[in-house]
Amino acid sequence: MNPYVARILIPPKESFFLLGPRGTGKSTWLLHAYPRATRIDLLQPEQERLYLAAPERLREIVEVAPEGSVIILDEIQRAPGLLPVVHSLIEEGKNIQFIMTGSSARKLRREVGNLLGGRALLRLMPPSFFAVELKASFRLETALKVGLIPMIYEAKDPEEKILNYVGTYLREEIIAEGLVRQVGNFARFLEILSFSHGQVLNVNDIAREALVKRTTVDNYLEILEDLLIAFRLPVFTRRAKRALIQHPKFYYFDVGVYRSLRPKGPLDKEAELEGPALEGLVAQHLRAWVQAQKETHQLCFWRTRSQVEVDFVIYGPKGFWAIEVKRGLNVHGQDVKALHLFREEYPEAIPLFLYLGKEQRKIDGIDCIPLREFLLHLHPERIIHKELGK
Repeated sequence: MNPYVARILIPPKESFFLLGPRGTGKSTWLLHAYPRATRIDLLQPEQERLYLAAPERLREIVEVAPEGSVIILDEIQRAPGLLPVVHSLIEEGKNIQFIMTGSSARKLRREVGNLLGGRALLRLMPPSFFAVELKASFRLETALKVGLIPMIYEAKDPEEKILNYVGTYLREEIIAEGLVRQVGNFARFLEILSFSHGQVLNVNDIAREALVKRTTVDNYLEILEDLLIAFRLPVFTRRAKRALIQHPKFYYFDVGVYRSLRPKGPLDKEAELEGPALEGLVAQHLRAWVQAQKETHQLCFWRTRSQVEVDFVIYGPKGFWAIEVKRGLNVHGQDVKALHLFREEYPEAIPLFLYLGKEQRKIDGIDCIPLREFLLHLHPERIIHKELGK
């Protein structure tokens, strides 16, 4: 058995939701963080049946629990009737901390709103490892091939595991819950959508290639985001002077999911797969960093109508960064042109260029940083780039 990799997640003392895709380490983290907690695992059929039939049975557990106890309700969306009971117990002032995990925001949306109003907080489990969590065991080549989902990265055969994960996850979370009527249409959509990973999203083109209506694609995209397995980045438009595009960029939540869904054949060059994979790896790290901050930060991208693009823009109380990602081993002046244009419009921003070389250097006043070094530095409790190398 692999040694446990400590995750970077600071839990609140109050009751809270912990949301994240299946298989991304929520239960394992809870086991180590709360070893004495009472756990109700709703993935177990007998537990699911018990609390579907009579969710008020939770009160029986609370009545005999010592003051200050922790009760974990794992995958609570499988027995949504428990949510009003928890809400009631919190409102009654019971000295019990409830921790509710889930992988489907769609099922939880209404009751999560009620419980957040009733003092239950929301935390998002980083669905993939931070490189800094793995430390010396982080392998950039492995991460680009199979991703950083904990149960995948630590598997004996991660390439086979990621294929099984995608198939099982889609079957259990989408098909079994009846979220789509035409499974074949949805499977074709997922494959076609993989070509949009790291790209500006064109819903009309996807609908045409998938042979479905645009409204169907919009619904499918909402399902992916509700199940926490995909996200979109908006265009950064604050104080914009140049004409900008309006469409968002799309990413699967982990590069391994993208690689497993992306069709490969004799005409597909490895570079065509690795470019989006590299950008997606950075995207999932930056998104996890943003979500871990107490203050609200925006993660966006910037692209003008004349096709000048900066891959990522982070804007918030802790700073303002523009980040460009390239596969090359070397950096030339032309490579940082987009960052120069962005800095002309936003002189307050800190431009960073990430590449596959091994030396940190400056090109025309812009910091060029080895990508692996950047990822190994990125930590939710650190300022991006400011403390690099310390």
